[in-house]
Amino acid sequence: MSETVSTEDLVLTERRGHVLVVTINRPYARNAVDYATSAAMEKAMDLLDESDDLFAGVVTGAGGTFCAGADLKAAAKNPTRNPPLARGGFGVMRRPPRKPLIAAVEGYAVGGGFELCLTCDLIVAAENAQFGLPEVRHNVVAVGGGLFRLPKQLPYHLAMELALTGEFRSAAFFRDWGVVNRVVPAGQALAAALELAESLQVNGPTAVAASKEIMFQSSSWGTEEEAWEKQMPIARKATDSEDRAEGLAAFAEKRKPVWKGR
Repeated sequence: MSETVSTEDLVLTERRGHVLVVTINRPYARNAVDYATSAAMEKAMDLLDESDDLFAGVVTGAGGTFCAGADLKAAAKNPTRNPPLARGGFGVMRRPPRKPLIAAVEGYAVGGGFELCLTCDLIVAAENAQFGLPEVRHNVVAVGGGLFRLPKQLPYHLAMELALTGEFRSAAFFRDWGVVNRVVPAGQALAAALELAESLQVNGPTAVAASKEIMFQSSSWGTEEEAWEKQMPIARKATDSEDRAEGLAAFAEKRKPVWKGR
């Protein structure tokens, strides 16, 4: 199949209740991401952040593969540097959405595909999934966040081995080290990720978003004193929200809250 796919079809979005399912739709290229796909992904992340009625997102890939990383063939054909995207590589890596983002992984999540997983807040993987950073095999450097995010989640020497050898590891391996949240039967990653996303919605969405954002930003806060100060403006978006008033009212009235995301 040729790459004469409309840019509107490179990344598909579907609302499932309060969850936005975002699908990388280049199965003919194992969902490798080129610039047009990155721009489409950024639009999807903007949609998630800008829509009050969307409380979480799930990222997956079409055709049984999550993402084979950056499209090196496309890069070789067009060596001209494209203008940077506001959210960074793949339209999400530098500035992920404020709301929780879950990776639903089938097949391979390698190179930038693995870095996309590390950008997400939660990872659900099929038991046949494989993860790795093989960039060094092509004399490419993994600059999508993997080289500084992975050693925060794995022991230093283990992360270094993965980065320098380019070897792949299984979903079970990363689950055992706490990188992958859930491992499920092949073909069930999306369903399990949606189930996980649904479980978050029992909680107030503005508080969930604020909690995610504080944890995301905290890695750049140098001291606890700085953290005490910088967390408050983020938390205030939840404590001053309509959802907080609804949560307190629902508690007093002994009923389930009806969240609005604002």
